[in-house]
Amino acid sequence: MGKKKDAQMDLLSADSATSSSSRTARSSEVNAQSMAARQREISVSEFFSRNRHLLGFDNPRRSLLTGIKEAVDNSLDACEEAGILPDIEVQLTQVADDRYIMRVCDNGPGIVKSQIPNIFGKLLYGSKFHRLRMSRGQQGIGISAASMYGQLTTGKATRVISRTGAKRPAHCYEMQIDTARNKPQIVREEPCEWDQKQGTQVEIEMEARYQRGRQSVDEYLRQTALANPHLQLLYTAPDGREELYERSSEEMPQEAQEIKPHPHGIELGVLMKMLQGTPHRTLQGFLTQEFSRVSVRVAKDICTRADLKPNGRPKSIAREESDRLFKAINATKLMRPPTDCIVPIGEDLLTASLQANVQAAFYASTTRPPAVYRGNPFQIEVAVAYGGDINPEGSVQLMRFANRVPLLYQPSACAITRSLIDTDWRNYRISQSNNTLPTGPLVVMVHVASVWVPFTSESKDAVAHYDEIIKEIRLGVQECGRKVGEHIGKMRREAEAARKKDYIAQYIGHIAAALQEITGDGDQKMQNVEKNLQGLLERSRS
Repeated sequence: MGKKKDAQMDLLSADSATSSSSRTARSSEVNAQSMAARQREISVSEFFSRNRHLLGFDNPRRSLLTGIKEAVDNSLDACEEAGILPDIEVQLTQVADDRYIMRVCDNGPGIVKSQIPNIFGKLLYGSKFHRLRMSRGQQGIGISAASMYGQLTTGKATRVISRTGAKRPAHCYEMQIDTARNKPQIVREEPCEWDQKQGTQVEIEMEARYQRGRQSVDEYLRQTALANPHLQLLYTAPDGREELYERSSEEMPQEAQEIKPHPHGIELGVLMKMLQGTPHRTLQGFLTQEFSRVSVRVAKDICTRADLKPNGRPKSIAREESDRLFKAINATKLMRPPTDCIVPIGEDLLTASLQANVQAAFYASTTRPPAVYRGNPFQIEVAVAYGGDINPEGSVQLMRFANRVPLLYQPSACAITRSLIDTDWRNYRISQSNNTLPTGPLVVMVHVASVWVPFTSESKDAVAHYDEIIKEIRLGVQECGRKVGEHIGKMRREAEAARKKDYIAQYIGHIAAALQEITGDGDQKMQNVEKNLQGLLERSRS
């Protein structure tokens, strides 16, 4: 009887387990179906509207700076590409306690009517991403992200006026961004009267906060004028105060040339994609035409190393063969990429800009020879100002630039800051504690110029820690540091010599009186002796 009862209990337990398993399976099936139904694609605009901090719109004060920065960068790039000396006006108008209208106007080439909505109302739309040449913008996000931020915080449309020539009409657009589809929504579009012959003007109302200081709009514009000597900038602050930064050079920067990618800078997946998309019919033609610094001889050498035929079809190369080709490319010694794709500011202009903006006793600058990281050419420039009206207390003032654009945020995450900290400034007679920036009356300006600046984030605030970049920055800083050290040493020697001569001058009268007592000469002769001693001392000073 007991055995029968146990058997029944086992059967019930088994039925229960089976039933539970069935329910779990059915529940799993329902969950999977419901989860699948919830899956959907999101646009890049929708992503960044929820993560706008990644683009530098994380608080009202910084958002105002970021919006102006993106507009000014675009204006400078457009003017330089068209060969026009840039005249830019920046105006901030407060319309409420937490709302401002930013207006940026330039004298550039203007924008074709059909392109205006996409440039200001579509993220990841631009002409610079695939071009290997030095430029301020790279991703096609900046100004459209500013438009999106204004729309999100105020609900107002971005207003754009542009004219491409004096004899052509000006067009006015008011637009917003459809974040779900990443497309512009035109609110109003019409020809309009504009007293400017050509150029572009953008107005964005946004939630913002204006403050003066180190990370302010004012400081950004001051440093922008410093790194762009050919720029004339008129700035009108919210309180009506005007500041005019006049250009210190009438010469346009040399035009940066577009180059082809260097083989040592590509990755395997990129190489495979290029092989499938190339119009060239032979592997040799692909290598020589799609890359820089690959001659016919070098292409044949790469093919030999990879055990591939130079006349083979690139699109027929399998993954294993692509891997061999990739390894062969990296094993082949190649010339460095051309450097006419980057345009440094130049030592003379760096010094002139510092002299125009910083009142100091000594200036020095250097432009390092071009170098390479991951196949991308770059160039480092360093300028320093010492003494004068510079505050002698606290840390040195470090101004960081990338492609002539000031970097005001995230200094601790930047390779430039790290390079200055790692330099032993005590060798150059500058005070420095361990693992800190030096202290004293010193301004240091560091400029990184490259076809692709390795920023740490989309907000473009800090340069990544590439060993090659850090090395070049350190060498440039050391070169300027030696010049500062020599200046300080010279000034100290001159001060010590002057102190000694002043001490001697105190006794010239006593020496003349003693000589008169010994020689018995008259007062007139002793006056001449005293005069001669004074002259001798002055000549020794000079």
